[in-house]
Amino acid sequence: MISDVLADAGARMDRAVEAAKEDFATVRTGRANPQLFQKIPVDYYGTPTPLAQLASINSPEARSLIITPYDKSALKAIEQAIRDIPNLGVNPTNDGNLVRITMPELTEERRKEYVKLVRSKGEDHKVHLRGIRRKSKDELDGLKSDVGEDELARAEKELDALTRAHVDAIDDALKRKETELLEV
Repeated sequence: MISDVLADAGARMDRAVEAAKEDFATVRTGRANPQLFQKIPVDYYGTPTPLAQLASINSPEARSLIITPYDKSALKAIEQAIRDIPNLGVNPTNDGNLVRITMPELTEERRKEYVKLVRSKGEDHKVHLRGIRRKSKDELDGLKSDVGEDELARAEKELDALTRAHVDAIDDALKRKETELLEV
């Protein structure tokens, strides 16, 4: 029973770390990154749909992206959704078949803003990990009548070590992203 709680917590924390890494990938660096646009919600026939489901996103050059919609009628909605993204600083152009985006150069000030954004996202993900730990600890406390106190104390130490390892994984990903952002 204790091993089930710990295994569940580990699996959920693994997914949380992967979500953090994906979230960090959406913050742009000096080059055009298709991942930046994949989750953008586009109003497609009244339903918010991720851009990756509506179009292919390619990066033919270091600072440009080409978005080719599968359905040409979604072209204007895609263009508008990209234009509505705050703090991105891009102006998409629509030629009737595809949307072209040229990413502007990043200034030092802009890079520092992105570092702050990434740190904030990292802290949010660490809070989520601590929430998983709290829920798992509550489940372990619920087993108090079925298992001994020594077993419970050992399980709590394992849970703390598991949480610490996953927080460290988020911190490592955060440091890599910061380095990437500040690289000129």
